[in-house]
Amino acid sequence: MNAKEIVSKLTLEEKASLCSGKDFWTLKSVERLGLSTIMVTDGPHGLRKQDAASDQLGINNSVPSTCFPAASASACSFDRDLLFRIGQAIGEECLQEKVSVILGPGVNIKRSPLCGRNFEYFSEDPYVSGEMAAALINGIQGKGVGTSLKHYAVNNQEKARFVSNSVVDERALREIYLTAFEIAVKKSQPWTVMCSYNQINGVYGCENQKLLTDILRDEWGFAGLVMTDWGAMNDRLEGVKTGLDLEMPGSHGFNDGKIVAAVKSGALDESALDKVVLRVVELILKSQENRRESYRYDKAAHHALAKKAMLESAVLLKNDNGLLPVKNGQSLAVIGGLAETPRYQGIGSSKINPTFLDSALDSLKAAGVSFDYAKGYSLEPGSAADPAFIEEACKIAANKDHAVIFAGLPDGIESEGFDRDTLDLPESHNQLVQAVAKVNPNVTVVLQLGAPVILPWAQNVKSILLMYAGGQAVNSAAVDLLLGKANPCGKLAETWPLSLRDTPCYRYFPGNPRSVEYRESIFAGYRYYNTAEKPVAYPFGHGLSYTKFAYSDLKLSQSSFKPGDKLQVSFTVKNTGNTAGAEIAQVYIAAKNSAIPRPSNELKGFEKVFLQSGESKTVSINLDTRSFAFYNAQKGSWDIEGGEYEIQAGPSSRDLPLRIAVQAAGEKLSLDQKDKYPEYFDLPKNDFAISDASFEALYGRKLPPGSRRPDEPFDLNSTLGEVAATETGKKFAELVLRQASQALGGSGDILAMMENMLMDLPMRGLFMMSGGAITPPVLGALVDVLNGKPCTDPALAAMLSQ
Repeated sequence: MNAKEIVSKLTLEEKASLCSGKDFWTLKSVERLGLSTIMVTDGPHGLRKQDAASDQLGINNSVPSTCFPAASASACSFDRDLLFRIGQAIGEECLQEKVSVILGPGVNIKRSPLCGRNFEYFSEDPYVSGEMAAALINGIQGKGVGTSLKHYAVNNQEKARFVSNSVVDERALREIYLTAFEIAVKKSQPWTVMCSYNQINGVYGCENQKLLTDILRDEWGFAGLVMTDWGAMNDRLEGVKTGLDLEMPGSHGFNDGKIVAAVKSGALDESALDKVVLRVVELILKSQENRRESYRYDKAAHHALAKKAMLESAVLLKNDNGLLPVKNGQSLAVIGGLAETPRYQGIGSSKINPTFLDSALDSLKAAGVSFDYAKGYSLEPGSAADPAFIEEACKIAANKDHAVIFAGLPDGIESEGFDRDTLDLPESHNQLVQAVAKVNPNVTVVLQLGAPVILPWAQNVKSILLMYAGGQAVNSAAVDLLLGKANPCGKLAETWPLSLRDTPCYRYFPGNPRSVEYRESIFAGYRYYNTAEKPVAYPFGHGLSYTKFAYSDLKLSQSSFKPGDKLQVSFTVKNTGNTAGAEIAQVYIAAKNSAIPRPSNELKGFEKVFLQSGESKTVSINLDTRSFAFYNAQKGSWDIEGGEYEIQAGPSSRDLPLRIAVQAAGEKLSLDQKDKYPEYFDLPKNDFAISDASFEALYGRKLPPGSRRPDEPFDLNSTLGEVAATETGKKFAELVLRQASQALGGSGDILAMMENMLMDLPMRGLFMMSGGAITPPVLGALVDVLNGKPCTDPALAAMLSQ
């Protein structure tokens, strides 16, 4: 039977049942009609299949699998083929473990470097994010395993992520925050899309008709299933009506019963339910068709691919006087605990149990390199600088030709569930680098972290090699790069600012308790820094090599452009150095004399080209209507503004030696926007502040309140942190935290993540988080008590008496 025939034979109760998960990781079955249960598991940079039934936080170990470089690292490869191959490998591991859908990739934009989950996301640029995601998805799904493109949408922070309202103007929504999803959907058709926890302009993602149906399905042509993030469901009936297919991990039958009752009462049209159920059945059938019994993957080959991926993704930020690679015969000091125990991934639902884990010390020994080693600092969370460790490091570095320091952000600083509050490295790392640089003029720093940091010692060291969260082979890859066995070729997929205050959303991140205003609008990342001509530490697209490249001979296939045309941009890249290497050539478009706010330039194409010493190649990149278009919020369409544009090509967003003009036919705009929101036309370099009046004019409606009113009644969307402001709520919150700690255990950093998540959790989410122990009637009774009514529920009374 096909999916439609199966749906026609389902009972109402069976239909409702299929709309939610059986448990944390599996869907329900209807064996009489040939529908078996299927498994979904976390990703996105490897398979995280857990034996434990209910640990979505990454606390308990999962089955061993290859930990590939996180998206923050692999994006720097700008290599679609590499991401495709990683996807194939992840798909193979899913086949072995009988996993039907892996929950990734994540394409949320890096709005602020403080976001605790940025290591899981690709870029501050939607084009890069979409291209990398599409390649990864195609690789995974080519093996017959589904993906879940997430978190849809405008989920760019961890603080208050369950209830916050992302307040974003329509143009920024479409150009910045939806474009990556659009590219991935159109180029790869993921089997599923995962909606985010948050509200988008006042409507939760899991019941958002505009996002789930009007844009995703009707406009982009998405043909798959939409599922919730775990515990994101707000109103299940609204979800069915607006296109939310699958609630995960389910509500122990509670919402299923609501669906049945609503259909019987006429409050929910059964035809709407049938559409949702059809997509669930289609996913199950597709998964069943692609099962491969007794499949086994090659662990060693996948580890080698993880290393290859990191070699292609590492970014050489600085290399004064050609200090790297390490020269033969140089005496070497290796310093830093991360050389022995790498920081190779983040904390949370993406945490992988690796099949192997390479040590830089072992890799150096295997390469026959002699060195002295000093620990340099403690890897314990929150540990202070230790003078004895620093003294030991300086002692071994003082008489060496070259000192290599492994530094970064240790485990527990970057995590799902909370955001960082600083861009600083641990003081123990900063003091170590500064001290060693005083006794040795030839210092290389190898950075392991998930997101940008401030480097106060950058001018005092000669070389900086950025590895990001580079997966299980990060340290063996670092050694190959240090020794010159491989040539760095990665480029930054995000800007590294000079200070936190310089970031465009500094004033607005993480926002108010209940609303996050995206006042920077389209000026995210380099779109702000470049337009405001703001100095940065390292610009978007930056990355050095052990060789040199020259750009020349920029040509266009035509001198003018009109909607519907294809424009080919071609130029020559030559390796002018003495070493073979790869260059990531980038093409940007700049609108000249625009009547609307526009970034100074925007990335519209890139290509990675490998060149032997002295070799030249022609790079060709095609541009289309969308490359020139902006989203016209007044018309609800993508339009080209008529006038002159400049095509720019080069090695980074701020190093573009090739430029040529092209005339584009399009709309003659007279939108009178400068009087309404003047700040967006003249971005300040020092303090990016947007007035209430300007943002409200851009937003096009009255701004919502930022926090809960003191006299506002509590409800099921009140967070545990909000209710803890009352005596009863505090007692209840303490009970929840105590029981969660006892049930989950874990290290100090894990417990901190858990506490942050729980305090931001709406009370409706406690039903899922407690495994059904805290029931909806108990939560409803608690709301009544918080609002001044007497306690009439015996179960709640018993809980509060503990």
